[in-house]
Amino acid sequence: MILKTKRLILRPLKESDANSIVQNIDNLEVSKWLLVVPYPYARKDALFWIRSKKRKKKSQIDCTFGIELKSEKAIIGAMGLHKVDRYQGCAEVGYWLGKRHHRQGYGSEALKVLIDFSFNKLKLRRLEAGVFTGNPSSGKLLEKFGFKREGLKVKARRSKADGQIKDEIFYGLLKENYAKSNH
Repeated sequence: MILKTKRLILRPLKESDANSIVQNIDNLEVSKWLLVVPYPYARKDALFWIRSKKRKKKSQIDCTFGIELKSEKAIIGAMGLHKVDRYQGCAEVGYWLGKRHHRQGYGSEALKVLIDFSFNKLKLRRLEAGVFTGNPSSGKLLEKFGFKREGLKVKARRSKADGQIKDEIFYGLLKENYAKSNH
């Protein structure tokens, strides 16, 4: 599956993306907001991650996309749907972008096409996302598309990158609420 926007291509990851992934995620300012990404991040970590996405069982829906910047023909981040449950109609959204690609609208551009794909192609009814406190940009991105803050888990998770135990804010978006918004 490939999703396209004006500036981006969301596509399956390839082993040839490993160097671009390392260049963008091997930064503590990026990885400390992610649950399972180590720091420092090496090529072997990227290859392990890419290969793990290819080993999914056929019954599992894997919607992890590399975010390719068309102008650079390189991966600048990743976005995906996790824990996709077609029966329940739910999935979790996760994403990251390399530091030098922050605040340029790439996250919004990618998230919009992913939400559209989730509700229109996969026919999901609800999306969820968790954001560590201290990362307000991520929460603002979700809220821009109608995600509502639904709760807070105190000392919920430990980031692999910095070892810190963090609070996690939970967000949810229903298909009908997204459809009513002007996206």
